[in-house]
Amino acid sequence: PLILSHRLGETDLLVLAALAFISFSLCASSVYFVNDMLDIKSDRQHNSKSKRPFAAGTLPLAYGVFGAPLLFLLSLVFASLVGTGFFSVLIGYWLITCLYSLYLKRLYLIDVVTLSLLYTLRIIAGSAAIAITTTDWLIAFSGFLFLGLALLKRTTELRNLVIDGQVSTQGRDYSTDRLLVVTVLGVMSSAASILVFMVYINAANITFLYDSPELLWAICPLQIAMLVRVWLKAHAGTLDEDPVLFASHDRLSQIMLILSGTIFWLAI
Repeated sequence: PLILSHRLGETDLLVLAALAFISFSLCASSVYFVNDMLDIKSDRQHNSKSKRPFAAGTLPLAYGVFGAPLLFLLSLVFASLVGTGFFSVLIGYWLITCLYSLYLKRLYLIDVVTLSLLYTLRIIAGSAAIAITTTDWLIAFSGFLFLGLALLKRTTELRNLVIDGQVSTQGRDYSTDRLLVVTVLGVMSSAASILVFMVYINAANITFLYDSPELLWAICPLQIAMLVRVWLKAHAGTLDEDPVLFASHDRLSQIMLILSGTIFWLAI
């Protein structure tokens, strides 16, 4: 939100954004501790998740028992320095994430919708931290993009089950007979995010924010290429089950992201 509002040069907002970043990171780490402790049994039966510290036994459970509440309290301390708006969003994120870890992650499709909501809440929190209203464009784009990525993750998990000759996931309400539905919904969500971005470029209340808004069209083929590439890899069974982790380590994805950022900067 700070970048899209074109106020990156305001020091006071940068400080608030940095404090919010630290606070949210601590909060997210806290609930990931809880989630991994709750999932320890199913993680130990999973090919890649069995390598997680708690599941693998490389990190004692005591670290999670004491670390989860400590990290959450520290996140609240930093959140109090940011403001009441951010503090409220952070509490909401923590409550929904706990509900997800305890129950919602076991519900078919409800889990991916919740995940997309949680990732979108991070952006809303960023807006609240600097007292900027989140635009409907950003909410729509983020919601569809994150829903597509969540469904991509489930598609990859189910594809790996097919390759391994298994039928259902551990601790999730997913089986290989739902692979087609999950894939179709995921591709549609990813495509919807691209369409939202295209409409955003032509929006009358948006173009005045850019000196060269037409340059933003060059981001579209890069976005399409990145999403098509990960979906093809998922279909082929060659994608890591965490698409964000894949993108952060994949050289071609890194190049396309850098190009997208450069084009956005030139458009401003």
